[in-house]
Amino acid sequence: MELDTWHAAPGERIPNHPSFAVLIYHDVEAARGGAEECRDLFAEHGWRGSWVDGVFDFHHFHSTSHEVLGVVAGSATLELGGPQGRAFEVGSGDVLVLPAGTGHRRAASDAAFTVVGAYPAGQEDYDLLRGDDPAEVERARERIAALDAPPQDPVGGEGVAGWR
Repeated sequence: MELDTWHAAPGERIPNHPSFAVLIYHDVEAARGGAEECRDLFAEHGWRGSWVDGVFDFHHFHSTSHEVLGVVAGSATLELGGPQGRAFEVGSGDVLVLPAGTGHRRAASDAAFTVVGAYPAGQEDYDLLRGDDPAEVERARERIAALDAPPQDPVGGEGVAGWR
């Protein structure tokens, strides 16, 4: 398992996290093992509320929770950080840990593209914001900055420890 990090710059519509970097793990065995194995890995490390689906094709972010996305099938181009961000090619076995506020959207994908998503325990009731209302974005920035790092990394790696 290999870890890359990237820090998304703040934006007007998509705030991104002021200090936590995006974590991108490659070659995560459980993600290659399919949805159930990936869900089990996340749950083992305290990430709950899991679901299996794709990624929305519009820029959005969450201000009340961090999110993990495990690619269990197919491949895609995901744009992270909002319009001011960058595109990442992801495929089966990749796991992205998005700190609260990180913009994300699916720019393109093959027909098989499937992810498992989950949230730290206690953050399963996430919001979904597009950044359309400047006043809401400002309130979201406050919630994002107040949200602590989760106690455990969703794949058992060292990435989330760098958020403390």
